[in-house]
Amino acid sequence: MMSLWKQPFFLIGFSIISFFLVGSFLFEWVFGNVPKQTLFIEENGRAIEAPPISPNWEHPLGTDQFGYDMFAKIMIGAKFTILASMAVAALRMLIAVPIGFALGTYLQRHRSWINGLIDPIHYVPMTIFAVLLLTPVLWMPMEGFSTTVTERIVIQIVIMALITVPIIAALIGNESNLLYNEEYILAARTLGASRRRIIISHLFPQMREKMFVLYGQQVVESLIVFAHLGLLQLFLGGTDVDYDPMFGDPPRSISYEWAGLFGNTFNYLQGAPWLPLGPVISFALVILAIAFMIEGYTRATNGQVKSQKRKKLAFVTDETIEWNKQQLRDKMHLLKTSKKE
Repeated sequence: MMSLWKQPFFLIGFSIISFFLVGSFLFEWVFGNVPKQTLFIEENGRAIEAPPISPNWEHPLGTDQFGYDMFAKIMIGAKFTILASMAVAALRMLIAVPIGFALGTYLQRHRSWINGLIDPIHYVPMTIFAVLLLTPVLWMPMEGFSTTVTERIVIQIVIMALITVPIIAALIGNESNLLYNEEYILAARTLGASRRRIIISHLFPQMREKMFVLYGQQVVESLIVFAHLGLLQLFLGGTDVDYDPMFGDPPRSISYEWAGLFGNTFNYLQGAPWLPLGPVISFALVILAIAFMIEGYTRATNGQVKSQKRKKLAFVTDETIEWNKQQLRDKMHLLKTSKKE
């Protein structure tokens, strides 16, 4: 574990994730609401720009069409986006790992036809399943939501987790089945070890590193599915829909999560590209950070950490150096004389 904190890749990724998470809680605690600028920017008494305001020193990522600062919205929504994706990936692993170990040990005879049922799911995008299952939950009906925001977030996390459980369980089952047929596992079975003990004492320790990498991959996949749902106006916690036929506002996100920011501002890609660019860059940075953490963890577990120990310098006097040279000459002379004799 100590070698993990010596890996620069892991430290870079961990720093980016920590910046967004810690910064999100601190930003909301310090500033509270998102700052808003609805007045024109005046220069020498002349109005030069109205919302959406382009990036400047006061608003690094500009403002949206209503004058709200985009950087503040991204920082406040970071905790919802990152923690939700981590929760989805954690729930997937929590459900899929026991099922995968059961497929690789207890259900070996049935593993072939079970994999045959699961394999077609690989070719269907997970976003399609998510849209079909989450639209009734997240899209606000005309009479309003009958559930709370917390309930909708929990339902969305559970549904997104269950969608890919069969695929992850099949992957873990295939890997555990390969290990189950290794010689040291056969020896343990011969000595009377039960399958439960083999899973706990042998299979899980052998696959721990791979499961950490798999967890990071599932976090990335969850972020990508969140972004896809944002483009389709299905936001984390529900989509607020205005059904006014004359002056209805476009669908908006209840929280400031990044998928909602991306979906709400995608139509401004041509006129105000900084609006969707902020959430996209944030998504890319978090995905890159997770990739760095996975790479650092892989290198640390493979023993590629080189301890940089400072070399000790020994100060030797000139007399000692001359004495060593004389000793070397004497030895060379003895070798020559012994050869002649």
